[in-house]
Amino acid sequence: MNKAAIGKKIAILVLILAVPGFLYYLLTAKGKNRYKPLAVFGPKVVAKTGHKVHGEYIPDTIYHTLPDVKLTDQNGKAVTLETVKGKIFVINFFYTGCPTVCQTINKNMSWLVGTYYKNKMVYFLTITVDPEHDTRDVLNKYLQTFKPESDRWLMCNGDTSAVYNFARKGLFVNAAKAGSDFIYSDNFVLIDQEHRIRGYYRAAVTSEVNRLNDEIKVLIAEELRKIDKPLY
Repeated sequence: MNKAAIGKKIAILVLILAVPGFLYYLLTAKGKNRYKPLAVFGPKVVAKTGHKVHGEYIPDTIYHTLPDVKLTDQNGKAVTLETVKGKIFVINFFYTGCPTVCQTINKNMSWLVGTYYKNKMVYFLTITVDPEHDTRDVLNKYLQTFKPESDRWLMCNGDTSAVYNFARKGLFVNAAKAGSDFIYSDNFVLIDQEHRIRGYYRAAVTSEVNRLNDEIKVLIAEELRKIDKPLY
């Protein structure tokens, strides 16, 4: 192997090792968090337990977490919260027969999928609100029009009562059938590894999608900060 090839491999290895470490450094430099922590959405309960920070007793907070839901993806595989256990993920709702806004929303989702196609920490769930029409085959055909760069984009259907309940009580967004039409949220919802809601974003608005992209990175950094042992 010539020196140029060896040098190129060394440079790539240094980048792979350095980037996560640099991100971790930015988060913890001089004991200060340089990233603004993301909010946790949903109802909160003050627990009877607590912990001390610099000698001050702080009560623990129990945050809202997503209830489980049973779905089926475009390949016919079962999808539950266990499928994305320990993952950061983005959820959105749609149906294949909706106006052009759904195409815009899912193009934006496709862009996010491509942005994180190498990062196995991040998943994407798109859930139809019209499962009677949007069968596995319909969803698979629709998904392929975006030529997804990762198999971590799961396009799912499920029982309408379960899906609508999950949307309203789990994510606090709209999903329902109104006559021959459907009401559904046009938001992307960001979920952390503990299945807590960390952000809402207008899915058809470029600036909001860019904000989501930035906040996924912040969430990744938060998770890195939890690691007590050396990264590598």
